[in-house]
Amino acid sequence: MRKIILASASPRRSELMKQAGLDFDVCVSTKEEKKGPWEPEEMVRRLSRQKAQDVAERYAEDCIIVGADTVVSCDQEILGKPANDQDAFRMLHMLQGRTHEVYTGVTVIEGSADVRKETVFAEKTEVTMYPMTDKMIWDYIRTGEPADKAGAYGIQGRAAVFIRSIHGDYNNVVGLPVAALWQYLNSGKEENDATL
Repeated sequence: MRKIILASASPRRSELMKQAGLDFDVCVSTKEEKKGPWEPEEMVRRLSRQKAQDVAERYAEDCIIVGADTVVSCDQEILGKPANDQDAFRMLHMLQGRTHEVYTGVTVIEGSADVRKETVFAEKTEVTMYPMTDKMIWDYIRTGEPADKAGAYGIQGRAAVFIRSIHGDYNNVVGLPVAALWQYLNSGKEENDATL
């Protein structure tokens, strides 16, 4: 397989890529995210594409660039990373005792600077949380875990105790639908190998 470049600084995405057995390098996009008045699925598609395209401009050789972006959505509001502890409390108070959606957009750019193929897809996972008291929320915020997480929680961390149920890909909530990505990267591989 060609060299894979992950266009993300997220340690969680790197961990999921390693878990899938993918060999990759990390090159972080430095482009400022352009957010618009889009629906959550459209937003993560666009933001993942921005990241992947920014990194692709730095590579002339034949390689695979993977960009991703994750948001939480509740009551038509997109919840990204909290601005501060008060914002984290607002988000978690909104999510507790209810079902919300987590969207991750993935962009895969393949090829060299001369000819490139671009594929963009998104995954949605529904997450239902148990009710939480204000004290539970503040105790969780004080751990520092919500600070860099979309929706102000990390399902793979201490927030696991607040999750009642999940409908869809768990890893999508962590930050990357790695099974869908792996399936895409390996689709047709056996047929191609057979012709070599």
